[in-house]
Amino acid sequence: MSAVISARNLSKSYGKKPAVDNVTFDIPAGRIVGLIGPNGSGKTTTLKAALVLVPFEGELKVLGKNPRTERDELMQDVCFIADVAVLPRWLKVKDAVDFVAGVHPRFDRKKAEAYIAHTKLSPNMRVKEMSKGMIVQLHLALVMAIDAKLLVLDEPTLGLDILYRKQFYQNLLEDYFDEQKTIVITTHQVEEIEHILTDLMFIRDGRIVLSATMDEVGERFTEVMVPADKADAARALKPIDERQVFGKAVMLFDGVPRNQLAEYGETRNPGIADLFVATMKGTYA
Repeated sequence: MSAVISARNLSKSYGKKPAVDNVTFDIPAGRIVGLIGPNGSGKTTTLKAALVLVPFEGELKVLGKNPRTERDELMQDVCFIADVAVLPRWLKVKDAVDFVAGVHPRFDRKKAEAYIAHTKLSPNMRVKEMSKGMIVQLHLALVMAIDAKLLVLDEPTLGLDILYRKQFYQNLLEDYFDEQKTIVITTHQVEEIEHILTDLMFIRDGRIVLSATMDEVGERFTEVMVPADKADAARALKPIDERQVFGKAVMLFDGVPRNQLAEYGETRNPGIADLFVATMKGTYA
């Protein structure tokens, strides 16, 4: 198996509007991939196609399987946490554990219970008594106890406070991720996942506009803090974006050698959020 997810000419439309527009990409094993895009860009639809939650056109392989014809086998190796955790309000923590243990052959009950023991959840607590953060903790406990090869997270920390968000991603790294597993994350809080990502994909209007490893991003893109007297000379190198900070121009360059740019000011690697904003300019117009 060369890729965990391999898409060729993947498309999905709602009526006449394309949500995913003829995209092609590969996600190798053992990676943490950020699929980043504005609302309506097609990121959630792309994930739902991989999970066969929506029909699609084109070719798609997930864990070497055809999701259209081998979905039951595929779902044994895939876990999914969506932005809205829909659980019955009467459900107890212990009932949720019993249910997953009964339906999933690779669920480790002891591992789930050990994780729950480190939270404020109790076996008899019902969903209606939980905060949203506690519900996400319950989902994470159930998911991390399944020996799945692919974990798909669609805005998993939406609406959570910063402590819950940091704990969520720390638990992912410490208790779940290893070189045999792959995680695909969509989120608007890109600064919080920047340090854990190995790969980055930007999607806009249903098309992949950037797909690279984080190492490649660091080599390819450079920000320069340019003083006013050097601004015109730096602009001649055609930055892809420019903004003003404390009276200086911060210019973002794609593919220009860093030693050349150092002549015009202080250089640094751009943050994902700044790179995202520069790439998406005009999208929100």
